[in-house]
Amino acid sequence: MFYLIPVPQVPFEQLYAGVDRTKVQELKAFREAYPLRILKVNGQEWRYVVVGEGKHTILFLHGMTGAYDIWFHQINALRSEYRLIAVTYPAASSLKSMDTGISGILDREGIKRCAVVGSSLGGYVAQYLIQKHPHKFTHAVFANTFPPNEVIERENRTRAILLRWLPNWLVMRVVRQNVEQVVVPASGSDPLTHAFLLEMTYGRMNKTLFLARYQCIVEQFPVQPVPVPVLIIESVNDPLVQPALRERLRALYVGARVHTFSDAGHFPYLNKPDEFTRLIREFVR
Repeated sequence: MFYLIPVPQVPFEQLYAGVDRTKVQELKAFREAYPLRILKVNGQEWRYVVVGEGKHTILFLHGMTGAYDIWFHQINALRSEYRLIAVTYPAASSLKSMDTGISGILDREGIKRCAVVGSSLGGYVAQYLIQKHPHKFTHAVFANTFPPNEVIERENRTRAILLRWLPNWLVMRVVRQNVEQVVVPASGSDPLTHAFLLEMTYGRMNKTLFLARYQCIVEQFPVQPVPVPVLIIESVNDPLVQPALRERLRALYVGARVHTFSDAGHFPYLNKPDEFTRLIREFVR
């Protein structure tokens, strides 16, 4: 019975009670305005939205505890200029399966070339995609992410083994504690960042998704120079990407532009959306 305890359900209005009402209404309107499209690939359902009618396309890839709508600020701001695709991953547990699903979406939507913006896990997947298909991408933004490395797996090996044996509700509680004790304080205790990430842990994701995404971030791949302009976005106080890995990322992409936030934590596109969007707009132009 202990193992079968369900994840608690917390109403949207309760989770977002402390968030500026304009932002809450913007998020709700975004979800209502853009119905999810579904593409089934190798038995897994990939869910995504397509917004805007611009000549050029930007693909958005979220992190471990994200979903397609974590980019709602950027998509609303850029929808009159670009065609925008934001994806929610299924339980894809390898970079190859990530590639297959994302490439399938681009093919279905007739996208031959696009810019890609990825954060955290999404930034790692974006690096893999560019290695495999450099001709498909015009620009790449790697935000609050890391290069292929052995550090993350080494430091989380015991924790990852333990999480596999814990019930779903307890894994989500562990994730929620990390959000509240580590991630949110680094964001300046931003109410929107807090509410969105808690919503993810209260039913929008589960243990299977979390562990599959973890398998992707510890999978390594070789990196070769590619003819794609790169923008690296990082935060000095990012609690989830240690300074040594940020330094290794910059060293790997020698010619990349780099923008460093001093106090944005791990989710600048949520707690500093205007500046984050400006960086994307100026770089892709």
